[in-house]
Amino acid sequence: MSRVKSSVSSRRRRKKVLKAVKGQMGSRSRLAKIAREALRKALIANYIGRKNKKRDFRALWITRINAACDAEGISYSQFIGGLKKKGITLNRKMLAEIVVSDRAGFKSLVNAAQK
Repeated sequence: MSRVKSSVSSRRRRKKVLKAVKGQMGSRSRLAKIAREALRKALIANYIGRKNKKRDFRALWITRINAACDAEGISYSQFIGGLKKKGITLNRKMLAEIVVSDRAGFKSLVNAAQK
C-alpha cells in the first residue's frame, strides 16, 4: 500500500491558524504549535468578553437610572418595583436611554411608579 502524504491539508490547516493569529507578538504569530495555543486562548477570551460586555452594559444602565432616581427623590428599587406593579414593561436599556434623552418623560415614569 502506498504512503499517503498529507502535506497539502496540513499546510492549509497551519496557514489558517497563522492567518488568525497574525497580529500576535513573536513566536505566537510564527510557530504553528504556539500559534494554535494562542488562537485557542484568544477565542476563549473573546467568548468571555462577549458575556462580560452584556454584564457591563447592564451595570451602566442601572447606574444611570439610579442616579436619575436619586435626583427625583426615589430609590432605584422603589422605582423598578413601582413600574412592575403598574405593568409598565420597559427594560433597563430603554429606561437609561429615556434618562439621557428625555428627562420629562422619565419624571412622568417616576410619578407613575410612585402612585
